[in-house]
Amino acid sequence: MNLYVGFRPLACNLIVWMILSFVADERKILTAKELHTSVAMKQYAWWKVCVKEFTYCRSIQRIEENSDLTLNIDRNSNESAFNFGVLDRNGSAVHCRENDFRSKIVNKIADEVLQGGVPKDHPAAVGEEGPEEKHVDIGRTRQDMNLARQIVSFLPPFVPSSSTRVTNEQCIKDSERYLQELDDLALWALLMHDSSAKLPPGLLNGNVNQYGDLDQCLNVRSPRKGGVIKGRYCLTTMSFHLSDPDHPLLSHVRELLLSHGMLRSELDDPGHRVPRFSAVHWALCVPASCNSSDVQLALADTLQKHAEGTGITFKVRVAAGMCQTKDDKLHLPLSTIIVSLVFVVVTAFAAFATACDLNWSSAEQKLSTWRKLVQAFSLRKNAVALFSLSRSTDDIESVHGVRAINALLLLVAHKCMAFFFNPYTNRTVMTEDLGRSWTSFTRGACLYTDVFIMLSGMLTSYSFYKQLERKKRLDVPWEYLSRLMRLVPNLVALILFCTFILPWTGTGPLWNQVVQHHSDICKNTWWHNFLFIHNYFGFESMCLTHTHHLGIDTQLFFLSPLFVYAAWRWPRIGFSVLAGVASVSTALRYGVTYSKRLSYFVIYGSSTKQLFQSADLSYTLPAHRATAYVIGIALGFGLRYCGRDYRLKKMHFTLGWTTAVVCFYMAIISPAHMASRYYVYNPTEAANFAAFAPIFCCLFLAWIIFMSYIGHGGLLGRVLSWRGFLVTTRLSYAFYLVQFPIFFYGVGKNRVTQSYSVLLLIDVPEMMVIIAASILLTLLFDLPFQNIRKIMQELKAVE
Repeated sequence: MNLYVGFRPLACNLIVWMILSFVADERKILTAKELHTSVAMKQYAWWKVCVKEFTYCRSIQRIEENSDLTLNIDRNSNESAFNFGVLDRNGSAVHCRENDFRSKIVNKIADEVLQGGVPKDHPAAVGEEGPEEKHVDIGRTRQDMNLARQIVSFLPPFVPSSSTRVTNEQCIKDSERYLQELDDLALWALLMHDSSAKLPPGLLNGNVNQYGDLDQCLNVRSPRKGGVIKGRYCLTTMSFHLSDPDHPLLSHVRELLLSHGMLRSELDDPGHRVPRFSAVHWALCVPASCNSSDVQLALADTLQKHAEGTGITFKVRVAAGMCQTKDDKLHLPLSTIIVSLVFVVVTAFAAFATACDLNWSSAEQKLSTWRKLVQAFSLRKNAVALFSLSRSTDDIESVHGVRAINALLLLVAHKCMAFFFNPYTNRTVMTEDLGRSWTSFTRGACLYTDVFIMLSGMLTSYSFYKQLERKKRLDVPWEYLSRLMRLVPNLVALILFCTFILPWTGTGPLWNQVVQHHSDICKNTWWHNFLFIHNYFGFESMCLTHTHHLGIDTQLFFLSPLFVYAAWRWPRIGFSVLAGVASVSTALRYGVTYSKRLSYFVIYGSSTKQLFQSADLSYTLPAHRATAYVIGIALGFGLRYCGRDYRLKKMHFTLGWTTAVVCFYMAIISPAHMASRYYVYNPTEAANFAAFAPIFCCLFLAWIIFMSYIGHGGLLGRVLSWRGFLVTTRLSYAFYLVQFPIFFYGVGKNRVTQSYSVLLLIDVPEMMVIIAASILLTLLFDLPFQNIRKIMQELKAVE
């Protein structure tokens, strides 16, 4: 696929300009001289030669077929332009119209000139300095001209002015100057040309995304003579289609270029969280006066010209946000400065609180309320609490291990989605690896969020049941407030950082798409997140898309007092209602998945549209995810009701573990065949997975938690109950929040094409950054407000 522009007319005109420059030394006042050379022509042709920055132009007109062309070059001593004309065989001037100019004609003329067409007494050949010194200049000129001609011939540059649809006059002027100075081997023009992507090897191995050289392009700056031209980097997006999709060769080539089409997408699909996998990214460096529309029009025309008659059609999109210059981020906006100061103040106050805590701890045993509030932000106090391995007597030990392993699996699944954005020299190999059965544990990532929903329901009912047994009532307003104090501080901090600070921390080819664009969304829809209703507005316009889980969980939590109280007060009625809710939720998942042809499991060949619809129509709706929450509520009741001393009969023990193994098989092993790249979408299988896989997965883990709680978890229960997992539990919320911004920070900053290896998923430095950010967010925001909540609870108990 040739993405270069064939600028034969304009390129060859520039070569002629260089010829004229060669035969006339611009530094001297010359007497009138003539140079005559004849070239046989067999086609209609025209020239347009412009000298001294296009201040004077004359056209050589059409030549009749098989006539000889005589080029008369005359340099008038009182003018700054060449006069030239065309003579037929009889010496008469020929008057004709313009037509297509063939590069081979200019090449022949160039050869004639360079091989001795210059008269020996011409000042271009012998200067005032003497023939020997001038001979060196001619040699250099000849070498430069040969080099420029080879560059234009083998690596044609791209300029938006190549399209007649481009009307931006400044862009056209700067493009012509760029081509002119590229032909003259100006360094800035060479840098601009070098910054654009070139055809690489390995296209049929998926090496189709080419980022060029962003930094070199942004640093391009021409001399001030004639006006400064700066570089603009544009990452274009293209898709191509076959007029005959069943063509035996082209269809297979297209499949290899697009890496077997693991994910199908269109140019209009959102690209800030799910990659446009079947589109091609191609970098172009153009003069800064050219905007994204100019680049899009020129590139579309170029591709159309090259693809004419091939049965291939191209679509081109160059979004305004995908073009950037060095001047775009010279000045920080006021909002970024203010938010940065907020984080500085919070950090400074935490340092102040730490200093006070160290002093107060040694001076007083009992602190006043306001001192306790200050101490709540102490880094020392919060670090001790974060890394403490002590647990309460009412703790469900194995939950911490289940949560940690589930969080790690979810992180790998999220990493895979970010992984697909990056260019690889062997992307086809990557997608072939992803078509193996073992990848099913990342392709069904929805199961891991269902586990978190189940754990939330379990801990809620476990806590509420205890309150009901002691007080016979629930303090619902306080529970709601406690919930908000647990979730909101971290969420606010992350939204402020990702919206106002993160976009200014770097640049990259995809930076504006995956970082800046997401920031723009948050500026408009942040209030959805603070009201925990953002999951109803669709993935495309959702701020921090990965936090949809918070909306689902919070909405189910607001209903949980009704569910738990009904089950406690009227067990039969209450559990019947819960069973009904779970059944309706399961039916909703099955029905919408089957009727809308959705898929909770990311199958080979899934379209971006299908993934977004699966999220918007089912995955982000609490009514469709309530099944896991109900299982959690039932498990919490079971743990309280049975207690730690509960003993199972051997038959129940055997039956339970057998059922758990079957559930694991149905949730994890059975869907593995859907991961194959040869799998054909089946709406019945997709509906069964969406409806029943979450149930099987939650029942499997519920059994492990229950058995560990009553002391029969065995080795697995002891591993999951390891005290070290207490720290991961305290970090889990922040860990969940920060991973996506850090993943896409890496995607946005990436400038290189790597060779794929599955080991790239294990990015130790990135993981360390995620852990460090989680600790920082927990120490500065999460634990301080948990301390404040405890102080408020103490004051409430006193009253």
